[in-house]
Amino acid sequence: MLEGLLIGLQTALSLQNLLMVIAGCLIGTFIGMLPGLGPMSIIAIMIPVAISMGDPSAALILLAGVYYGAIFGGSTSSILLNAPGVAGTVASSFDGYPMARQGKAGKALTIAAIASFAGGTIGAILLMIFAPALSSAALLFHSSEYFALMVVGLSAIAAFAGTGQVAKALLMTVLGLIMATVGEGALFNLPRFTMGIMDLQSGFGFITLAMAMFALPEALFLVLKKKEMGGDSGAISNLRITRQEARAIAPVVGRQSLQGFFIGVLPGAGATIASFLGYAVERNIASKEEQDAFGKGSVKGLAAPESANNAACTGSFVPLLTLGIPGSGTTAILLGALIALNVTPGPRLMIDEPQVFWAVIMSMFIGNLVLLILNLPLIPYIAKVLSVPRNFLIPFIMFFTLMGAYIGQNNATELLILVGFGICATALKFADYPLAPLLIGFILGGMMEDNFARAMQLYDGVSFIWERPMTLGLLALAVILVLLPSYRARRARLRAQGVADGD
Repeated sequence: MLEGLLIGLQTALSLQNLLMVIAGCLIGTFIGMLPGLGPMSIIAIMIPVAISMGDPSAALILLAGVYYGAIFGGSTSSILLNAPGVAGTVASSFDGYPMARQGKAGKALTIAAIASFAGGTIGAILLMIFAPALSSAALLFHSSEYFALMVVGLSAIAAFAGTGQVAKALLMTVLGLIMATVGEGALFNLPRFTMGIMDLQSGFGFITLAMAMFALPEALFLVLKKKEMGGDSGAISNLRITRQEARAIAPVVGRQSLQGFFIGVLPGAGATIASFLGYAVERNIASKEEQDAFGKGSVKGLAAPESANNAACTGSFVPLLTLGIPGSGTTAILLGALIALNVTPGPRLMIDEPQVFWAVIMSMFIGNLVLLILNLPLIPYIAKVLSVPRNFLIPFIMFFTLMGAYIGQNNATELLILVGFGICATALKFADYPLAPLLIGFILGGMMEDNFARAMQLYDGVSFIWERPMTLGLLALAVILVLLPSYRARRARLRAQGVADGD
């Protein structure tokens, strides 16, 4: 491994590859800030450029830089505008945007930058040490385990509900699961609930739904609240993190970097699942006072998904490089680029092409440092978006929301879906329904159905639940996560009753 590291360091530090890292990080950060584009679109566009280089190391370093740069930069629009730049940064808006509304936009961007840097760096260290072993462990997960993992994700849905909103959160989750059934089914390739509209054959687009749930209602709220049409004068103040805040987020960053990396290793899980689970876990293990702060500008609620999604991006390179299995949609495009460059990813890549394997890993350390150096000095200028008067900011949000939805699916029907769901989401927001559970149900519902269908076909029924111990264990964990909030609430009630009786 030491020899490989030296080869990778020598390759990554060449002038050409350093320029590729910087270029990839810059392009990725900029694209990540624009809602709807995301890393998949820009990587697909840049594949011909990468292939024309002829050097597989430089090409993959450039494309990898775009990938984690986009995730790094995607938090900016989530925090400032409540319009997630990429799917993996949706959870960052839950506490990042309330912080920005409180005049702490600079601090929120600083926390996001530091947490992203830490998550990416810890992920790169783990990738360097455990890549071969983790590739074997990832093969132990079959369709039944992925189904159970999705159930675990849904069982943590209470983490996205405010006090007394668990029933509302469950209702919104069910609505998200129902919406995930639109389009062709996993068992039979027949359209369902499309009402004869061809554009719905592949279901609702995630980016469209994310924009409809978060960005469009925010723009409509700004229109309705005319008294807030002035700029946020205090939006770019208070960039520093206090010692108390640093101590609070340090263990969160450590835990979620580890969890996010291992979720990223699992093919098909990805940064989006990692960020949602990271947020849910931190809220569930927080104290009662800290739980109340989640969703209202909690520094832990922002640091958790930012660490998890960047670590998951790094983790997704484990199955890609060591097994030739894409861990996400973006790494599937990277796999195509590798094959086009006559590089065969798999168990022998580390032996046959060590300069490619290790150069990518070493470039991640350099790339994360470049992203931190690029982003931290720019935070005061980026945060000035909030000082723009609201009557100028609203059209800006609307434009990028509509553009993002259109680019996501490349058809005008998405715009009609966006407006329709956006109006419904605004009404639900007025009725104090949490919108995040709907989006989580939609994301996990499709993957859960696909994996459940495959497991049913393999085992000719639901016998996989008790025949596979890992599946049974994950489902047991889901049951515990469902019952735990009720148990904690009951224990707190009994304790309060005991204190009252003692008085």
